[in-house]
Amino acid sequence: MVVKAIYRFVDWVLQLDTSGSPPIFEMKCMKCDAVSGAFEDPAPAQNWALKHAGREGHTLFQAVNLSYFRATAVEETR
Repeated sequence: MVVKAIYRFVDWVLQLDTSGSPPIFEMKCMKCDAVSGAFEDPAPAQNWALKHAGREGHTLFQAVNLSYFRATAVEETR
């Protein structure tokens, strides 16, 4: 019995997937772990961080951005 295999090596590319959920934005205070909540627009999360800094004096925040990417095979042109 002879087994033959053909291997095809392809390059892949990542592209932002805009067909589903939009990106989600959130801010987290690195001093007290308070979080802004999740928003589809970055402005409310950023505004929360600025207000939190003004109220609490905490000045270091982690910005969390959740986005979806799709891997697509790159077709060779010969």
